[in-house]
Amino acid sequence: MNGVQKLKEIRRIVKEELKHIPRGDEAQNMLRMIYWNARLNSLGKKPKFKNKEECLKYAIKVVQETYPGFSPQYDKEFFELDDTGDSK
Repeated sequence: MNGVQKLKEIRRIVKEELKHIPRGDEAQNMLRMIYWNARLNSLGKKPKFKNKEECLKYAIKVVQETYPGFSPQYDKEFFELDDTGDSK
């Protein structure tokens, strides 16, 4: 698989995963944007994150720095986090 095909496949994967993080208000949309970037990185050559759950935890943390009362909306069955937001 060449680089362009690999990038298309990575984008397809992340786009499918975003179906489990709904659109919403400014903070929720910020969550989606940060998740998109973190997840693209995690599937690349030098990943900063191990899996989709780490990407989501990171995105939630960043959004909550700007919106302290933010309660993220996401598919809790798809993203296997425990009640504290940690990976199971």
